[in-house]
Amino acid sequence: MEDRPSDPHRRRASSSSSSAADATPLLLDGRWRRHLRLKTALSSELSGAVGDLGTYIPIVLTLTLVSHLDLSTTLIFTALYNVATGVLFGIPMPVQPMKSIAAVAVSESPHLSPSQIAAAGLSTAAVLLVLGATGLMSFFYRYIPLPVVRGVQLSQGLAFAFSAIKYIRYDQDFVTSKSGPARPWLGLDGLVLAIAAVLFVVLCTGSGDDDSTDVRGLDCMDESDDDEVDVELWRSKRNIDRRLRMLSAIPSALLVFLFGMVLCVIRDPSIFTSLKFGPSKLHVLRITWDDWKSGFLRAAIPQIPLSILNSVIAVCKLSADLFPDRELSATSVSISVGIMNFVGCWFGAMPVCHGAGGLAGQYRFVGRSGASVVFLGIGKLVLGLLFGNSFVRILNQFPIGILGVLLLFAGIELAMASRDMNTKEESFVMLVCAAVSLTGSSAALGFGCGILLFLLLKLRRMEFSSLRFQRSAAKDSGNETQVVP
Repeated sequence: MEDRPSDPHRRRASSSSSSAADATPLLLDGRWRRHLRLKTALSSELSGAVGDLGTYIPIVLTLTLVSHLDLSTTLIFTALYNVATGVLFGIPMPVQPMKSIAAVAVSESPHLSPSQIAAAGLSTAAVLLVLGATGLMSFFYRYIPLPVVRGVQLSQGLAFAFSAIKYIRYDQDFVTSKSGPARPWLGLDGLVLAIAAVLFVVLCTGSGDDDSTDVRGLDCMDESDDDEVDVELWRSKRNIDRRLRMLSAIPSALLVFLFGMVLCVIRDPSIFTSLKFGPSKLHVLRITWDDWKSGFLRAAIPQIPLSILNSVIAVCKLSADLFPDRELSATSVSISVGIMNFVGCWFGAMPVCHGAGGLAGQYRFVGRSGASVVFLGIGKLVLGLLFGNSFVRILNQFPIGILGVLLLFAGIELAMASRDMNTKEESFVMLVCAAVSLTGSSAALGFGCGILLFLLLKLRRMEFSSLRFQRSAAKDSGNETQVVP
């Protein structure tokens, strides 16, 4: 009786508060607030935010210079995508360019126009949106063999690592997509500088594991143990643990990226005079039937299988590995890619997706929550609104060797996701899939070969019920023959 509110005003207030709670906007939902809660130190989340810029900056810069991509629009829309995905998924979900579309746009002649690039992105988005809305993407995710997915991840990770080594060792001409002469040892974009950045990242992050878990439970040991050797060992391990924690707390990727920005100014101090304030004016692209046809046939067809495999299935598998308590659903990721491009491509923004390499890179540099990519989105939004298309001058002066360093660790982290193959048969399928993907430069080709090989190996071990039935029937007939007098 005491629990019931005796005052009718209190009853009305209680009912109104409950109805208000039911009508709470999604942005105030507790789950969304948990997604933005920092899982590590603020500096670590900021470091993870720039973990995928090793792929983002070169592609955006190339499309801007070659295909006249609207950089301001791309920065603004990808910033909004970063904020939305960080809030929705609660992990450092990357927003990366669609790589096959970008490769076709700048490598084939004639180059794709912005309208054709948008048509390719919209076509790819439509396919992913249909697959996600109908549940087919979840079906694919559930039944595609894990060794095949690991093979795609391994090939993508190694491809990133190979490109990173090229960035570090050779001068790059993104306009022609070719490597130039060997990079000089000294200079503001020299080999020594890139190697020093690699060593700095390794010193801070090690192999990418959570170093604090290596000595877990040491604080619970009894320091007053009679054995002086055990006490000395305990103290030594605790000192190591303290040092590893201090090194891991250094935002290595963020410092490397900021150092690269400083070098931009040192290499060309005149870039400030060419900067213009304010974003470019938004306008809806006019996409003709020829644009749709050219964009779909030339760019969307090679992009669709890559998006299904690397942007949805591989991302979901990797999220289960890195964040077991926050595994993503294939349906939500597929729909997310579709919606993002249906919003931005009409205005000339770059077609984007969620890449497993970007997620691996942000995790490698200690991004652990959705807040990491929200910070990245805020930074992009400020740059897009403040400098607009003129920001390309700064990107053009960014040291390519530094980008190679960021890309190298992202690729290695993605490739290491394949280390969970427990049998020789699984490793065999994974390695063949990766080899074909790398040699043919096609994840779809490697995927097809991997599926065929997996089915062939299963067929080899299969016991056919028809043969078993024939053998049992023959045995029964033989027994009956023996029984007859």
